[in-house]
Amino acid sequence: MESSHGRVGLVFVSHSPKIAEGLVDLARQMAPNAVLVPAGGTDEGGIGTSFSKVADGIEQADSGVGVALLCDLGSAILTAETALDFLDDEVRARVRIVDAPFVEGGVAAAVAAEIGGDLDAVEEAARSALRAAPAAEAAPSAPPLATRTVTLINKDGLHARPAADFVQLASTFEARVTVNGADASSLLAIMGLGLTRGKTAEISSSDAHGAEAVEALANLLESGFGEE
Repeated sequence: MESSHGRVGLVFVSHSPKIAEGLVDLARQMAPNAVLVPAGGTDEGGIGTSFSKVADGIEQADSGVGVALLCDLGSAILTAETALDFLDDEVRARVRIVDAPFVEGGVAAAVAAEIGGDLDAVEEAARSALRAAPAAEAAPSAPPLATRTVTLINKDGLHARPAADFVQLASTFEARVTVNGADASSLLAIMGLGLTRGKTAEISSSDAHGAEAVEALANLLESGFGEE
């Protein structure tokens, strides 16, 4: 397991311990090295929120580059805000409560943290779940300069870990790449395509230097992500 040093940490503040822990389990499938801390329930393990759990979660998640808190309900936000009020100014400056859907935003934020995004990038990834955009974005107006069509062979298609692996690779290239018109670097957009085994993915780029990215992403799909 790679070191989590230098990655933005995430704290999931929920009224339910099971929901917070479940979200960590889900996000961990796509972000195995990110710091993901559940802060669910009361101190006694009941339904509610806990100042001490949130405060401890911030401390666990803080590696010095930032902490993002996602909350499930309004009173969880109040608890998180109280915890922030008790932080030293230096620490408070790098801790942020993110207004985003708890599950979708939490997963997207975890992947952004996994690939080394800063606090702004992690927040933007989480908030992307707020936008009621169609799963596939409009195709670029310019004709693609590079394109390949691949049939998915892995059992899970572009869901969960395979989608995260795909997005992580796409994010290493400067060129903009699309998959069936959706942004290849957006986890929510890719998962929203519903690409399962046997379906085809058209990988394209209109950027002058996009051919390398298209080839790499197509090869990843053709590899089946190591799944049988």
